[in-house]
Amino acid sequence: MFDMEARQVIEALRSGVPSRAVGQYFSEARPGLMKEIVSRMDRVTDTGVSDGMVISGKYGEGKTHILNTVFNMAQSNQMVVSCISLSKETPMDKLPTIYQRIISNTYLPGRQQPGFMHVLEKLTPNSSVSSDLLLYAAKELETDKLYYLLRSYLSTEDQDEKFQLQSDLEGDFIGNALLKKIYKRIFNQTAKYNVPFSKTKYCQDYFAFMSFLFRKLGYNGWVILVDEAELMGRLGKKARLNAYRNMARFLKPGDQMQGVFTMFALSASYAEDVIDGKHEFENLAEIYPDAQEPAKTVLNLLLKAPQLAPLTKEEISQILERVQEFHGRAYSWTPNVSVETVARATQSGGYLLRTKIRAAIEFFDQLYQYGETGDTKITELGKECFEEEDVPEL
Repeated sequence: MFDMEARQVIEALRSGVPSRAVGQYFSEARPGLMKEIVSRMDRVTDTGVSDGMVISGKYGEGKTHILNTVFNMAQSNQMVVSCISLSKETPMDKLPTIYQRIISNTYLPGRQQPGFMHVLEKLTPNSSVSSDLLLYAAKELETDKLYYLLRSYLSTEDQDEKFQLQSDLEGDFIGNALLKKIYKRIFNQTAKYNVPFSKTKYCQDYFAFMSFLFRKLGYNGWVILVDEAELMGRLGKKARLNAYRNMARFLKPGDQMQGVFTMFALSASYAEDVIDGKHEFENLAEIYPDAQEPAKTVLNLLLKAPQLAPLTKEEISQILERVQEFHGRAYSWTPNVSVETVARATQSGGYLLRTKIRAAIEFFDQLYQYGETGDTKITELGKECFEEEDVPEL
């Protein structure tokens, strides 16, 4: 009888599309980098002080695999995890859009589906957690919109209002006038903002509030994973600089967020092709001559980002042994072949980890089906392109 879980892992590896299931079982590689990541996450958990880091690597070398491994590690450590990939629809220069995407891809520990509103629905207006949240929203944020919104959410019995307020917390921001109307109906009082809320100016309030919320709900912190960060290189010049400024909110958050660990993964060629090739430091001096920080700090972090070192022969052997184990479990057979033989059979696939794994699976497929193997046909794919997209400003 075949092992369904192993079959799913093999099919994920065969497709070449990284998955969290694969990250759970293939986490032995690059122990030095993983040790640093674990140390930094533990420090965030212990102190509540937020931190961020960037990793870089060539296409297919395992960046997404590492993010998936961190996802599983964080969940095991009772941390909330959010994961997104940057794209044309999720550009780093639009912080409200980033917030919406992050919230819609947020997983509580032990849950297979995203979402956390079911936990908020259990809060009562007079609970200690609710009192702490209301005090934080009233005193610690740049605006007090979230105070009025949360107080209304906890007290309303109107399901349409509750849905609107919940949607706001999820990033579908409602207007100030509507929130004031709801607040007036519930409490017969006028909501008087200390600062009028604008999502483009004060979206950071929502990240700060969520980081506080997750800690108050008893979780050990919040891990935010951002893949394909190299797609910032396709933005226009000013949009790229704004994207770096937004990255600084996660990489150098100061006390804006509590207990948040953020990881960005981007192409190893980004520094040469975008930062140097598009003269980002000169662009920054031209567009923001008197306000180059924090974008300048982020550019330096991207230049210094640790690059994934090529896997050692021993690490590749460990991974191939795991592939062999899972293929055997997936199809209820015993591949009687040495790891050296598998390694030789995957050499034609190139040096990338992803193609080596796919070549190994093709090798085992042939051996399983025919009792012998031919030449593997897997070849290396993909090359980053950083030509700017013609995207209108929103």
